[in-house]
Amino acid sequence: MLDILVTGANGQLGRSLRRLGERSSNRYLFTDVAELDITDAAAVERMVRDKGIDVVINCAAYTNVDKAEEDEATADRINRQAVANLAHAAAATGATLIHVSTDYVFSGDANIPYVEQDETHPAGAYGRTKLAGETEVQMSGCKSLIIRTAWLYSEFGHNFLKTMLRLTDERERLTVVFDQVGTPTYAGDLAKAIFDIVESGAYAGHEGIYHYSNEGVCSWYDFAHAIAVAAGHTQCEVAPCHSSEYPSKVKRPTYSVLDKTKIKTTFGLKIPHWTVSLKQCLKNLKNESL
Repeated sequence: MLDILVTGANGQLGRSLRRLGERSSNRYLFTDVAELDITDAAAVERMVRDKGIDVVINCAAYTNVDKAEEDEATADRINRQAVANLAHAAAATGATLIHVSTDYVFSGDANIPYVEQDETHPAGAYGRTKLAGETEVQMSGCKSLIIRTAWLYSEFGHNFLKTMLRLTDERERLTVVFDQVGTPTYAGDLAKAIFDIVESGAYAGHEGIYHYSNEGVCSWYDFAHAIAVAAGHTQCEVAPCHSSEYPSKVKRPTYSVLDKTKIKTTFGLKIPHWTVSLKQCLKNLKNESL
């Protein structure tokens, strides 16, 4: 039986993992800042050592891209230093760290899907601190899987899907950028991929960097339009616009499609198309509201 520590367990991915962990014969310990402050190195090592943790799944992150520009120190504390604490604790005890990272480690200027060995070049504080976290993991010497993902949404918390559901219900017209392209990733699918990798024990001997998102490619406009149609909010006109119409403190990736070949072939994963997972998420939201 494995003892598995999940950090950031109140976030989108963490809550999706909670659902899966309930049915496992392994022991899952779900923590967020109230139970374990991962910026406290001593507390992290004590938890990992005393609980005999075999696998750490780090779902915690500072993900507010705009605020990170104003407060890079806080983003760095969570995205780099806390990750270093987890990595060093894993290295000291022989545990495996599964760390979730982001497409923002790349410049976003490509025109073909990013593979794991492509050069990283983050454009802002969020990407810089997440890349620094990856570096800390690799320098620690711990056994690790780094899984980069993008455009995460779920039934939980605040995300693009839930914002679009609200706005397309309230408004007659909405403009959404069409010149930023990527792939929406349903947190339930990413959680299932991580869960299956852990439950099968396949993580052992397959350390390294991996990419995971749903299949397919779209713009934020395409995603918003699909959300409105699937939700039946057809009274709202969803129109495309340029990123320049929404000035931002940070340059968001123009192209952030991730190549999933490595994770699919290594672990035998079948990844759903984003349109299929969108419908599943909306179905879950509807059922939970009944």
